[in-house]
Amino acid sequence: MAKSVNKVILVGNVGKDPEVKYTPSGTALAKFSIATNERFKDKSGEWQDRTEWHNILAWERLAEIVGEYLRKGSKIYIEGRLQTSSWEDRQSGEKKYRTEVVARDLVLLNSRDGAEPKTEDSNRERETVHAGSGEITDEDIPF
Repeated sequence: MAKSVNKVILVGNVGKDPEVKYTPSGTALAKFSIATNERFKDKSGEWQDRTEWHNILAWERLAEIVGEYLRKGSKIYIEGRLQTSSWEDRQSGEKKYRTEVVARDLVLLNSRDGAEPKTEDSNRERETVHAGSGEITDEDIPF
């Protein structure tokens, strides 16, 4: 059989606090979602934003780390694989599908206090976001 690859890499923000549960045998399982954003120009030349939501599963020690350190809004890098499961809806009898990313590795991109890592670019963005509604002068321009 030819070699195949099932690898996903995502950088995004956690949508809500992760849910951590344990199997009857004591194995930790964390479930959470992250949002990734795309900015593009539509046919009329206007900028549009599109958010894609990804369902994530983490097992064992990785699940425990997720439960300890991730919160709604946390910025993370995730590597994993796609996994699709199916079931029959109890009410309608329809077959339903759900595709999830099973995390193999993750990197927390926020500092421990939840603030963005300090870089010149992120500081400039923060200053822009928090700027008052007053008039902008030449001194306000960073270049």
